[in-house]
Amino acid sequence: MSCAALSKEISGEGKAMRKTWIRALVLVLVLLLAAAGCGGKQAAQKPKIVVGSKQFTEQQILGEMVAALLEDAGYPVERKIGLGGTGVVHQALVSGDVNVYVEYTGTGLTAILKLPVMTDPDQVYEKVKEEYKAKWDLHWLKPWGFNNTYCVTIRKEDADKLGVKTISDLVPHAGQMVFACTHEFATRPDGLPGLEKAYGIKFKEVKSMDPGLMYQAIAEKQVDAIGAFATDGRIPALGLFNLVDDKHYFPPYYAAPVVRGDLLKKAPEVADILNKLAGAIDDATMAQLNLQVDQQKKAPVDVARSFLKERGLIK
Repeated sequence: MSCAALSKEISGEGKAMRKTWIRALVLVLVLLLAAAGCGGKQAAQKPKIVVGSKQFTEQQILGEMVAALLEDAGYPVERKIGLGGTGVVHQALVSGDVNVYVEYTGTGLTAILKLPVMTDPDQVYEKVKEEYKAKWDLHWLKPWGFNNTYCVTIRKEDADKLGVKTISDLVPHAGQMVFACTHEFATRPDGLPGLEKAYGIKFKEVKSMDPGLMYQAIAEKQVDAIGAFATDGRIPALGLFNLVDDKHYFPPYYAAPVVRGDLLKKAPEVADILNKLAGAIDDATMAQLNLQVDQQKKAPVDVARSFLKERGLIK
């Protein structure tokens, strides 16, 4: 082979080698970019959301519904279910220890904001929505449908015997009756103190109790009347009767998720996820869900997930 031919062959091999190196370099760059992309996705993963609730049955079910909806959408969730009373859970939301929990419009209005009682449901909702955002950058999402208002409840047999249908009807008999309520109801401005003032009603004795013990006490005739929750399934199950709030003392208590503004900035789709339940739960449905826990002894998480699956809202 001549020197010229050899030089040409070497030159050809060099070009082929350069092409091979270029291909290899391109492949490496592609892999690096892919890795960077994966890292970017990892960095932009969905934030952890801390879900809170109060201590009683309905709140535990609602908290589990919030958690299940968020988990189904791919969010890591930490549960603080049954954290405490209204003041404790609200403060946890304000401080950032909790990112979301379900509150009641009337509770927000009177117990948290300390504002006068309002009776129009839409006005109450708009008022708490406006004030929470202005004061704490907390956002009320759409109400889920049911109104868990407080109510004065007695045994149906006693209502028939005394001929009472309203709270006003009960006033003449209250001096001979023992009344039981939760610790929170005994002190809240929209609870017993305001009830006594609005109706001029005075019971023989008032006992503060855990909700479960309160229903047991009236069923066993240890007390004569209780400050109950309208959506509690034990009311019909135990043969109890809710007296009509004829002076419209109790404000509406429509349940809706309340979310921190910083979470909605990072994950605005959280609002859409939780708003899937807007208007989806009526009073009777919520009462039945509560009864499954209180009477049938099912776990709140199981009741919540079963309901959401039946509605096709989670897998």
